[in-house]
Amino acid sequence: RYEEREDFAVVVQPFFRNTLLPLDRNGKPDLSFFAADCFHFSARGYAEMAMALWNNMLEPVGEKQTYNNFTHDRSKLKCPTSEKPFLSTLRNSGFRNSDLILGKTKPSVPYWVVIVAAVAGVLVGSL
Repeated sequence: RYEEREDFAVVVQPFFRNTLLPLDRNGKPDLSFFAADCFHFSARGYAEMAMALWNNMLEPVGEKQTYNNFTHDRSKLKCPTSEKPFLSTLRNSGFRNSDLILGKTKPSVPYWVVIVAAVAGVLVGSL
């Protein structure tokens, strides 16, 4: 819809598509990333999501990371370079005149794994 426009772009940022529940050193869910309700993110969790979103916006279309590894490492934050001082869109990622079709990709993690992880998180949080 907006592919031909020069002043506006819509780009899907898939950084959360294949993200798994963050684990602590003991292999249990790391609750420091979640608020007291065990559903919403804590400040630490939101910081991780913000970094993943920012990095996704700088990555070219077709090369975007589809997961977040929850490392709490500020050095993974990407910065614009002199070669690419802009947010990546379909046009500036090299797909300006191509016939790229952004079809649905099959997730690498089955949908039921996410549901089980969410339910387990709620149960662990309530204990």
